[in-house]
Amino acid sequence: MRRRQFMIEVVRISALCAVGLATMMALGRTPARGETFSAHASVTTAEGASATAPATIVVHRWSTGRDRDALVAAIRSGGSGAARALLAGREDIGAIQLGATMTAIKHANTRPTDRGRLVTIVTAEPVWFLGVGDPTAKPRAGYDLGVVLLDLDAYGNGEGELAPAATVQIDARGAIVTKDYGAEVVRLSNVTQQ
Repeated sequence: MRRRQFMIEVVRISALCAVGLATMMALGRTPARGETFSAHASVTTAEGASATAPATIVVHRWSTGRDRDALVAAIRSGGSGAARALLAGREDIGAIQLGATMTAIKHANTRPTDRGRLVTIVTAEPVWFLGVGDPTAKPRAGYDLGVVLLDLDAYGNGEGELAPAATVQIDARGAIVTKDYGAEVVRLSNVTQQ
């Protein structure tokens, strides 16, 4: 009799877990597991110079809602400097590899959209300083973070943008808005989830 009750309890718990996982997926939330994305990064300056590089983004684990709330509060209270101070104290949760350059990810979150999801990645240091026509551009105060935005469909494919050295603000809707060191946008095309 006890064995039968135990088996019924195991089946009930398994069913609850399956319902919970299905609910998370229906709400556009991903389970707390890592993901890898590959992309083609490209930029063209106003003068016509262009550069391309392969990009790989590896997220070992996603930031929590509490992590995001703390980041938003830091940006609202002290801008990019406060965000950098907060993120520098967090453990690495992944990495962005742009060409031969590797930068640690300190914040990564995903939220559902009409077509799939939007992934936001933030580093506590610039990924690269891309100056107008000058690949050896030097750091400038306030451009302390790297930000990646990926707009993905339900299959993990899409496009995005990379602000390799940026300042950040929070808009009226609570979204992170970037201002990049360089005038040109680094486009991420052929984004695929591995």
